[in-house]
Amino acid sequence: MSKENLPILASDRHMMDRQVDALYGVLCDIYGTEKVVLRASKLEALDLIRSDNLAARVLALEKLIYEDPTINDMPAEEDIPRILAALQEEIADFIARRTVEEKLEQRIAERLQERHEEYIQEVRRQVLKENNGPENAQTLKKLAILEKMSRVTLSRTALEALRPRSLEEIVGQDDAVQSILAKLASPFPQHMIIYGPPGVGKTTAARLALEEAKKITSSPFKPGAPFVEVDGTTLRWDPREVTNPLLGSVHDPIYQGARRDLAESGVPEPKLGLVTEAHGGILFIDEIGEMDPLLLNKLLKVLEDKRVEFDSSYYDPGDESVPRYIKKLFEEGAPADFILIGATTREPEELNPALRSRCAEVFFAPLTPAHVQTIIREAAGRLGVKLEPAVPELISEYTIEGRKAINILAEAYGLSLYQQQRKKGRRRRLITVDHVRQVLRSARLTPYVTVKARDTMEVGRVTGLAVAGFVGSVLEIEAMAFPAREPGKGSIRFNETAGSMARDSVFNSAVVFRLLTGEDLYNYDVHVNIIGGANIDGPSAGLAITAAIISAVQKRPVRQDIAVTGEISIQGKVKPVGGVLEKIYGAKQAGMKMVLIPAENAAEVPAGLKGIAVQPVETVAAALDYLMPAARARGRRRSGAGA
Repeated sequence: MSKENLPILASDRHMMDRQVDALYGVLCDIYGTEKVVLRASKLEALDLIRSDNLAARVLALEKLIYEDPTINDMPAEEDIPRILAALQEEIADFIARRTVEEKLEQRIAERLQERHEEYIQEVRRQVLKENNGPENAQTLKKLAILEKMSRVTLSRTALEALRPRSLEEIVGQDDAVQSILAKLASPFPQHMIIYGPPGVGKTTAARLALEEAKKITSSPFKPGAPFVEVDGTTLRWDPREVTNPLLGSVHDPIYQGARRDLAESGVPEPKLGLVTEAHGGILFIDEIGEMDPLLLNKLLKVLEDKRVEFDSSYYDPGDESVPRYIKKLFEEGAPADFILIGATTREPEELNPALRSRCAEVFFAPLTPAHVQTIIREAAGRLGVKLEPAVPELISEYTIEGRKAINILAEAYGLSLYQQQRKKGRRRRLITVDHVRQVLRSARLTPYVTVKARDTMEVGRVTGLAVAGFVGSVLEIEAMAFPAREPGKGSIRFNETAGSMARDSVFNSAVVFRLLTGEDLYNYDVHVNIIGGANIDGPSAGLAITAAIISAVQKRPVRQDIAVTGEISIQGKVKPVGGVLEKIYGAKQAGMKMVLIPAENAAEVPAGLKGIAVQPVETVAAALDYLMPAARARGRRRSGAGA
């Protein structure tokens, strides 16, 4: 009899009954008694569970554990140990899987809880933001203080209130204004540099010209074209490209102050500059001559490309978290198609040649006393105040800047109001000469023009002309001559502060003196002086110095209502000089009746010039005929070939 066919002992059967009971207990622990009964009912195993037959109960276990209702074969008694072992393995596997699944579900639940809490926090922040943010009593109090301060404003400054509101109100710059408007109204507008002294309306003219150009159909400027104004002296930038307010820049995303989502993901965000803000309009840079040369060169590149390019080692074009607008900025650049208008008080030669080659040049003229007086009268009309007749002329004697003239008038207006407030009775809105003089004294101002034309004649004194910063002025040049102790051993003295070029003009004058008079200047001790010790930048005082020397030696009186400018050659010719227009205006301010200029500068005299005569001369002899009319015949006899 084989081992497999041996009958099962009672002790073994009892052990199997206990195993079966234990397995049922495990199932009840896993699923619960009610679910086990429900499952047994569905699998048609309920009667088998209740049976006293061990094989039937084992069959019921198989149905329950394998969840298979098709298992209907009653197991043989000798197969029960093997079947129980297999069922135990199946339950162990199920418990192991369930343990893993529970741990996984626990992890998932924890992550879901974290995400849920983050979501709740984000929703809370959004709600706080929509409901005035994370405010408290202290922050709300400070906000209320700021809002109260914002409602308290002083009146506008005098310059803002009295600023011209149309191109017609800009005084003394008709040609320059027309030139600006013509360049903007064209279908092909031009970049510009505006030269001129301070306070003559350069910025205002550019702003108003844009508004006028918007109304012209041929102009490319749209109604919403911006006018972006910036001072070139304030355009500072970091060579490391950390910041660039003009062109824009890209920073390290951690420190650039970008949005939180961009900074957290390491995405760099370009910061757009003023050139992009001015797209489609005008970028006005005041004092453009003071800009950093490297920054100016970068600006010129933008003028050519009409776009600003950005670059950053933090930018990854393959990063899907980069917003499309940032990708567009890095790949295509920011638009910067604008018209550049620069204003400066510097001379053209002092500016970057590359900038000048890209820009048309417009010159604003210095204001004459008549222009300043017109500005004063118009400003008084806007203020609604009356002026004593002498007030405009008095103010015009102390400044040639419209801005400064307005400030003097505004201060006198305030003084008038203050004094009238202290008086009882009827108040008159009147600005008197006394008001203006009190302002001038408190500001320690001195007359702008100290040398005035006179209807007299004087020996050895000639009025010359100079220019600095587009502003002309007059020079008092005087000479004294005495016979030398020994013929041919005289000396020529000259104040060295006037400069080396003026000194050269003195020695050239010695040659021209001999050419025109036939005498040797070294037969005299001659002293030439520039009153005030002014430094003469250039040889333009040569004609005036020569006329002063001849007048002093020959005792020939010179007209004091004529100013002269011009370089002299040793052949007695008058050569061209610079700044003729500004010098004419300077002579006009001094009340001169005539200006003598080199004949080669005649084309620079503006058409329709009023209030002063301009006489071109080719030779020193011709100039002397105007300066010393009483001795004209003698001057001609001795002019020789130089005439």
